[in-house]
Amino acid sequence: MAASGDAVMQFPPSSTELSARVQPLVIFNICDCYVRRPDQAVRVIGTLLGSILPDGTVDIRNSYAVPHNEFSDQVPLDIEYHHNMLLSHQKVNPKEVIVGWYSTGFGVNGGSALIHEFYSREVINPVHLTVDTGFNNGQASIKAYVSTNLSLGDRPLAAQFQEIHLDLRMVEAERVGFDILKKQAVDKLPNDLDGMEASMQRLLSLVDTIYEYVGNVVEGRVPADNNIGRFIADSVASLPKLSSLDKLVNDSIQDHLLIMLYLSSITRTQLSLAEKLNTAAQIL
Repeated sequence: MAASGDAVMQFPPSSTELSARVQPLVIFNICDCYVRRPDQAVRVIGTLLGSILPDGTVDIRNSYAVPHNEFSDQVPLDIEYHHNMLLSHQKVNPKEVIVGWYSTGFGVNGGSALIHEFYSREVINPVHLTVDTGFNNGQASIKAYVSTNLSLGDRPLAAQFQEIHLDLRMVEAERVGFDILKKQAVDKLPNDLDGMEASMQRLLSLVDTIYEYVGNVVEGRVPADNNIGRFIADSVASLPKLSSLDKLVNDSIQDHLLIMLYLSSITRTQLSLAEKLNTAAQIL
């Protein structure tokens, strides 16, 4: 439990070289904990687990919620629960360590400085991740901060939170789920066909964007970028040949036909055997 009168000042994104990368599983886990929170709880607070990459990027790969209470000048955490959960996670993933903490809501507040002070004793320079679970206007506000103490001589004045660059990378299947998560209400969860349709629509949109960019470069309206050109060339080269694709589809269809023939043969054999057994039982 911590108590302090520190003021909190928010600053625009700084030019610091520190950056963070968060896996989609962490965002899904935070939203799930928020939905399952106690009725009296305003927000959810938890621990972030991950590692520090060789380039200094904080890689956030896992998380768990920590029970807490909030008062005007105090934020008591269940420290014993926090340590027990950490030990349990490290038995499964010993390479994952504490890299920071998260909270739901928009931005930081006075209580954030108190919690950040606790996690600063757990790890050097922890990252504070905020997730706005309201998804206002269908947008997800997910930000990362680091904190430094401002002091006048030996007297601490305030906690300065600075926003750092945050990278949220998703594969297409995760992006479909994340887009559904941002909606306030849905009639039903998407099936495989709906997910494929959404992926194809996004793919077509990206193809149109690339087509427009290449056309602008050819006509001289946009300067050429060698890196983008190499990326487009590599993407086109990775496409399978149509002849191989046709052969793959035909082989798959033949396999399905053979399975259907085999199943129908088994069904006929079983029906014939059942008929003979039934006839023998009537004779006896």
